[in-house]
Amino acid sequence: MLRRKLVWSVPLAGAIGAGVAADRWLAATALADGKQDLRPAVTLPVTRVVMFNSGVGYFSRSGEVDGDARVDLAFQELDINDLIKSMVLEDFGGGRVAAVSYDSREPIERTLASFSINLNGDPSLAGVLQQARGERIEVTTNPTAQNQPGKLTGSIVGIELQAVPVGQTQMPVQVLNMWCAEGLRSVRLQEVQQLRFLNPVLESEFRRALEVLARNHDAQKKAVSVHFAGDGKRRVQVGYVIESPIWKTSYRLVLDAQGKGGKPYLQGWAVVENTTDEDWANVRMALISGRPISFKMDLYDPLFVPRPTVEPELFASLRPPTYDGGFAQRGVRPDPVAMNPATQNSAIFNPMFANPNFNGQGLVGNNFAFQNGFVNGGGGFGGGGFGGNLGGGLANNYAAPQMAVANTPQLQQQLAQNRMQLARLADAKAEKQNAANLGAQLAERLSTGAVTDAATAGKLGDYFQYAIDHPVSLARQKSALLPIVGKDIEATRVSIYNPAVQAKHPLLGLRFKNTSGVHLSQGPITVFEGSTYAGDTRVLDVQPGEERLVSYAIDLGTEVDPQNGPGSGRITSVKANKGHVTTVRKVREEKKYRIANRSQTDRTLVIEHPNRTNQQFKLVETDRPIEDTAGVYRFQVAVKAGEEKTFVVNEERDVATTVQLSNNPDQQIRFVLSLTEAPPALKQKLTEALKMKAAWDGQQRDLTQVKADLARVATDQDRIRKNLAATPREAEVYQTYLTRLATQEREIDALTAREKALMASEFTARKAFEDFLANLTD
Repeated sequence: MLRRKLVWSVPLAGAIGAGVAADRWLAATALADGKQDLRPAVTLPVTRVVMFNSGVGYFSRSGEVDGDARVDLAFQELDINDLIKSMVLEDFGGGRVAAVSYDSREPIERTLASFSINLNGDPSLAGVLQQARGERIEVTTNPTAQNQPGKLTGSIVGIELQAVPVGQTQMPVQVLNMWCAEGLRSVRLQEVQQLRFLNPVLESEFRRALEVLARNHDAQKKAVSVHFAGDGKRRVQVGYVIESPIWKTSYRLVLDAQGKGGKPYLQGWAVVENTTDEDWANVRMALISGRPISFKMDLYDPLFVPRPTVEPELFASLRPPTYDGGFAQRGVRPDPVAMNPATQNSAIFNPMFANPNFNGQGLVGNNFAFQNGFVNGGGGFGGGGFGGNLGGGLANNYAAPQMAVANTPQLQQQLAQNRMQLARLADAKAEKQNAANLGAQLAERLSTGAVTDAATAGKLGDYFQYAIDHPVSLARQKSALLPIVGKDIEATRVSIYNPAVQAKHPLLGLRFKNTSGVHLSQGPITVFEGSTYAGDTRVLDVQPGEERLVSYAIDLGTEVDPQNGPGSGRITSVKANKGHVTTVRKVREEKKYRIANRSQTDRTLVIEHPNRTNQQFKLVETDRPIEDTAGVYRFQVAVKAGEEKTFVVNEERDVATTVQLSNNPDQQIRFVLSLTEAPPALKQKLTEALKMKAAWDGQQRDLTQVKADLARVATDQDRIRKNLAATPREAEVYQTYLTRLATQEREIDALTAREKALMASEFTARKAFEDFLANLTD
């Protein structure tokens, strides 16, 4: 139902008038809605399913409606958020989407209590009528009712119990009291045959309450109603994205066991699961081998924004002023939304899978047509054939009807067979065309017949699509295998050795090139040698034309023994920069792979050696790898039957060591001088630095000696002073002690002066040496 926008902000003086006008308009709209709700709901079956590898699926429902119609759907409560986020609604006959409504999370009791007649608690007829007191009704009584006309029209006054004689006793009977044209009338409820509310709004409310009860038998599901408004019969479509299991792939790879040079045959199957609660009957299906970003967002629960509480300001009443209109326009400003018919008729849109002629152009593989053309069906697995080729066998038969021949029973039978074959071929071509149309329309612009301002749908980009040729029927909670690939591919037998996988033996495998023309999604591969099981492997996503290695068994006929070589290291350069000396040492590591082929056939061995480029290792004096990945180098070695070989991988890297020359002992300087790789200019500067270091060391030695002499004199003075304290002044030795103290004082003055001079000289020599080292650059 269409709800026009109301003006939410009106002047206080006109609020009452606006409220009255809105109330009348809403009442009229409610009457119209009541009439619309009386129409039966339309069922739209699932007609198209698009599965992705990101945990979601796109489901499309389409069908025909007549005039104003309502479509009722039911979804699991967990899917409602995805439904609100992604629902696509289209009306292809010039109609429009009026509204979409869905149940809230509130319990059913609260929902039922919101209707005019509350159906909670299983009310009786008397209870229902008691809630509708004052409403007008039409009552049809039983033909056997006494003193009652066949049909009554009036308003409900109430329900009362009256005692009615039954034999010798009185029985209470429920009686409906009505106000009719002729006055009050009483009708026993047991005599009522039919009762109808004359108020369409109340009748609609009662009907909707019953529908809520009917839709809520499954407590885990929520009802969604879509209202379409328009004239005449037309096609409508509802699409949405909800959580679904990813579709998976499984492959069969058949090798030529006889060694006749036949190409391997790759057969691919898609695993599709219908986990919904609805059967899929003849739905068009497409499989997208991409991983679009998908997320969940809580749009189902009501969200409220906290608002501040503001106290109103009180002012004295003023005389209301009047205002003139502007020069440009006088009167009411028009509502741009109401004046735009395109906006009023707009419907929800989504730029995905919505073209009304969506019939599957551009599909894949065997039983599929790829995006830009068709691919002939190859032979099936085991010689059967998914598509087969009828051309050669039917060429002559197709020409037979054009020949002038006699009318014999044999020719009539032949002509009948030709017609049947032509009809089958025409059906197959039509199905191919439908599949081709489906794929192309997945990338076409979204239909905008019922929507204005619709966005243009983009191409699928890097995604790859598989669209099934034939309609798919799949019961609920069932799974199916659908063929998507059936092609010969290019492949070469190899043995793949990686010590981290198997330390002793390589693995039998293939280097195959995806020449199928289609994208191969990740999945397991079961390998057969002829018709014999050979092993299992797994492949990640492979683009058309891309090469990939796969392994499926252990090669017991080949043995590999990896050995670490001695390794070596040498200094390649010595440089100095502002007192920092950097020494670069080239370190070489060697890895030997001893290979023994004890089988009766030649082997092509692929050795996976760790790729240590991030550790600055480089290959030297080693054959170029045929391939390198982020984790390994791949080297290819041909080994004949019974042959032994050794394959060597040499790697080097530079290891730099930096030391800072300082005023510490000069062993660092002498070590650098001893290096033959040090340049002569650096050695000359380092020799000069050693001379400066020697001068500084001499100053340090002299200063140390002076400090030792001062300490010696101080100790001797302390001894003399103690002796003086213990010796009488009249003693002859007392004067000797005084003379010696005076001599030592003069010596201390001389040593102190020398110490001061040496300290200044030592500081100058040390600073000159440190400055020289700090600016040392070759």
